[in-house]
Amino acid sequence: MMQRRGCGNSAMNVTVLFLLCNMIINIGNITITLAADNVDQKLSSCGSSNHYKEALEKGILFFEGQRSGKLPPTQRARWRGDSALNDGKAQDVNLTGGYYDAGDNVKFTWPMAYTVTLLSWAAIEHQWELSSANQLEYLRSAILWATDYLLKAQDSQSSLYAQVGDGTRDHQCWERPEDMDTPRTIYKIDKKTPGTEVAAEVAAAFAAASSVFKHTSPRYADRLMHQSKEMFQFAITNKGSYQGSCPYYCSFSGYEDELLWAAAWIYKLTGEKYYLRYLTANQAWSHPVAEFSWDNKFAGVQTLMAKEFLAGNMNLSNYKTDADAFVCAMMPGSGSSQIKTTPGGLLYSRESSNIQYVTGAAMILLYYSNTLAASRSGSAQKVQCGYKCFTPAEITAFAKSQIDYILGDNPLKMSYMVGFGKRFPMQLHHRGASIPSIYAHPEKVGCSNDWYYSTMPNPNVHIGAIVGGGPNANDQFIDLRSDYSHLEPTIYTNAAFVGSLASLLGLVREGADNCLLMPHQQQNSTTTNNTSSSYSS
Repeated sequence: MMQRRGCGNSAMNVTVLFLLCNMIINIGNITITLAADNVDQKLSSCGSSNHYKEALEKGILFFEGQRSGKLPPTQRARWRGDSALNDGKAQDVNLTGGYYDAGDNVKFTWPMAYTVTLLSWAAIEHQWELSSANQLEYLRSAILWATDYLLKAQDSQSSLYAQVGDGTRDHQCWERPEDMDTPRTIYKIDKKTPGTEVAAEVAAAFAAASSVFKHTSPRYADRLMHQSKEMFQFAITNKGSYQGSCPYYCSFSGYEDELLWAAAWIYKLTGEKYYLRYLTANQAWSHPVAEFSWDNKFAGVQTLMAKEFLAGNMNLSNYKTDADAFVCAMMPGSGSSQIKTTPGGLLYSRESSNIQYVTGAAMILLYYSNTLAASRSGSAQKVQCGYKCFTPAEITAFAKSQIDYILGDNPLKMSYMVGFGKRFPMQLHHRGASIPSIYAHPEKVGCSNDWYYSTMPNPNVHIGAIVGGGPNANDQFIDLRSDYSHLEPTIYTNAAFVGSLASLLGLVREGADNCLLMPHQQQNSTTTNNTSSSYSS
């Protein structure tokens, strides 16, 4: 086996390292040269980025437009009204609340729980940044809205409601949630019909959220911790892959990633050795991946456990190796890069719903680069990808370029976040946003497709919604409501984006913003203006 070249800092390696780490990154038609020694030096001359704060605020506000159930007096997305107040009633269970998954009116427990885990991760890692941006309480409210629902969904120690709403019937009907009259069918997992992925993800969500609330609401946090452990035991005792809501959320990666993900979050919360032993004994499940998504959590587990490895737990080396491999799979110029970029520089893994994978990748790259930068081991601070060596600053710079692209630094100069900047999608594939608000049009709107095929902009600006697909492989974008693969938002796409924005605000706090602009951004960047739309649009 060929020996892998190191990224160490010893004197004998200085010349080799300069050759390896003097980076030439090709992102589409953009060539970026970064000398590794200069990147850290540039960190001392950096400014601020108020547009990240604005995007963070709007990215969190988005969740209020996705709320199901009885809305609170503090509701800021004023175009929304109460909806689905009888969910579960026919089965004598209260399943009101939670979030609509995307542009439809169905509630899926699995991606909702994943959303909670990501939002909680952001709150844990970036409490200072969120607080300084006056968004911490809003983020906690967004998490709480979902955890309250997930606690209702856990019917017992061995059963969990996994879905509310008939996906097929719902997708055949274009009506706002306030008028919804499609079947609110409920689906459950239990010992007879297992769904290990769903149960384990809920366990992870409860554990991560417990960490968020442990100081502000200790009794609630304790309840979440207890329920997390129960769900984990249910998941490992009744193993069976989840296929309950196919064809909308099928499991493609299996359930091993969710089991490790749950164990990692419970260990992070409790420090109990049982979960560490589980992670150590089953780390062979971990393997290199090239995505982080609602279905595939391996990169998240690897990022969490690599931090433990760098803190001194040498028994977790597989996770560190696989976390490095994720970086290599993402970074342009890497000998093992697996994801192409558009000519404008956006990671492009698939035609449908591509941006959801971009926000997930950016979040992992930013979190992992922070972990590497904080490591006391000089050699561990870099990632070797064949003959290329990537420093934390270089990884961060690339992740930042993905966020900037979504916010408007792209060939079309278009923001893919609704309500951000001067130009953004006007025909979001979203039922509630595309039909006049119940307050403006109190009469019932049935399943007519008149609004679906309307060529007019959406009457309600769903501020903060990120389109899940975005541009095509050539950076082109058609703003067409019926094109759900490019125009539909999802709660988990926004959740990963919130984490990325909070991380970038952390760099601003440390004075590391201007230096992380890619050269083409430094030359051509334009200030993104606030949208004139109010929250009550």
